[in-house]
Amino acid sequence: MADAAPADAIARQAGLDFVLALRRRWADTVYPQLRREHDAAREARIAGLPTYPWFAWLERGAQRMLWRAVIAQIEAGDTRIPAPAGAATATLDQSLELPGWYTGCDIHVQPGGVWRDDEAALVYELGAKLVMLGTNDDYGFHRLFVDTAIPRRAYRRIVDLGCGFGKSTWPFKAAFPDAEVIGIDLSGPCVRLAAHRAGERGLGARFVQANAVASGLEPGSVDLVTSTMLVHEMPVAELERLFVEAARLLAPGGILRFLDFQRTGDAFRDFAMLEHGSRNNEPFMPPMMAADLPAMAARAGLVDAHWVAFDERGQGRLDRLAWPLRPEWHFPWAVLEAEKPV
Repeated sequence: MADAAPADAIARQAGLDFVLALRRRWADTVYPQLRREHDAAREARIAGLPTYPWFAWLERGAQRMLWRAVIAQIEAGDTRIPAPAGAATATLDQSLELPGWYTGCDIHVQPGGVWRDDEAALVYELGAKLVMLGTNDDYGFHRLFVDTAIPRRAYRRIVDLGCGFGKSTWPFKAAFPDAEVIGIDLSGPCVRLAAHRAGERGLGARFVQANAVASGLEPGSVDLVTSTMLVHEMPVAELERLFVEAARLLAPGGILRFLDFQRTGDAFRDFAMLEHGSRNNEPFMPPMMAADLPAMAARAGLVDAHWVAFDERGQGRLDRLAWPLRPEWHFPWAVLEAEKPV
């Protein structure tokens, strides 16, 4: 019996390692094969190519395996989120009504979503690392965004919309310690986890449970409104409201920086990305990528709204909407930039 616990831990880790290896082979072996078949075909009927059913099945199947392995790992430990320590705070809104578009779909195929309880938030935290194929274990991706896409200036207040468990928020507080940094998310458990992890890092960030389209913060009180992987998870109608709220929050001269996905102009690449929306339970991704977000920003009163590409391997923000050629599956990261007129 003494060896049961270590054996269980080894088995759980083996499950995680297997899923991670499977996802890597899907990205660096199956995807390039699909691309070769597409380039050799006379017609670009991607869904009809021999490898496509395997590509699609492996992505969704591996995602389901991932969550099963992650849930087993989390349930083996303490599934309660401790209270935040230090200067980090979490403010919950027990009366907040979660939108149906948010609760009605298991986004990322995570069973039950990220909002139900402490365990759901902890599962999301661990799963988010594996989704990026083990390349973001120390959240360097998010630091790269802050380091390369955020102008260096004095910010009084920075607001991170859709902050999740805080991984996109902490680098802002670390980079701009004198700024008030606020992370906002619909999920109460994620807000509590974000504050707890910020406290562990010695970061005095503030986390608030609220809807990004109705934050409740004072108008004109923010110098930087940001988000990471938020806009592709919202219906297009809500995106219009999101830009209106961002414009309301920004002080004159304040800036907006949203990190998300955008079309590349490569028919094969864009098809694979759009289909990712259905394979990974992200129904709002295809409409978002077809929408004109810079025009939405302009209608909300922001100026100079435009997309630029982002290379997560180290370059970060690029100067234009063009990505380096890469053989493996990767997300078409891009930064939407805009500002509030002075």
